[in-house]
Amino acid sequence: MSMMARFAVLALAALLGACSSQAPAPRVVEPAAAAPQVYFSPVAEDVLFRALGLVGTPYRWGGNTPDSGFDCSGLIGYVYRDAAGISLPRSTREMIGIRAPTIDRNALQSGDLVFFATNGGSEVSHAGIYVGEGRFVHAPRTGGTVRLDYLANSYWQKAYLNAKRVLPSPQPDLARNP
Repeated sequence: MSMMARFAVLALAALLGACSSQAPAPRVVEPAAAAPQVYFSPVAEDVLFRALGLVGTPYRWGGNTPDSGFDCSGLIGYVYRDAAGISLPRSTREMIGIRAPTIDRNALQSGDLVFFATNGGSEVSHAGIYVGEGRFVHAPRTGGTVRLDYLANSYWQKAYLNAKRVLPSPQPDLARNP
């Protein structure tokens, strides 16, 4: 047999042998644990964007407009009235007492109100709007401005009292999230 014929026979044998061998077993890939879906209502989104848009506005005790400045409850009242059409009480003491669900800290959603006892003890003296990812917007003190802070900051952790959900919990859009 010529060299070319031998090569052809060997190539044919290799091809036929490959066809008769078993395919490798499929690799089983476990799906990653699904992260919980967070549904973002359009109203919560409006509240969030309005609150974030006011970051940098000067603090003013008793203030409740962007032009005059804000204290903490004035900021919250303005944002909810402007972005969601919701009227809230003027003081943090009245806000914490509204008939709205109290929310566990690990279940916070954007738009929830967060309350603090910054004077020691357990009486509410400060509030902010939770924006997500462990952060909230608030008007902290004279000489300051509206700003973002982390709930995990040791000062805010110590002063944290509770949270209220003023906005209705969003429902999944089943047409977009099957």
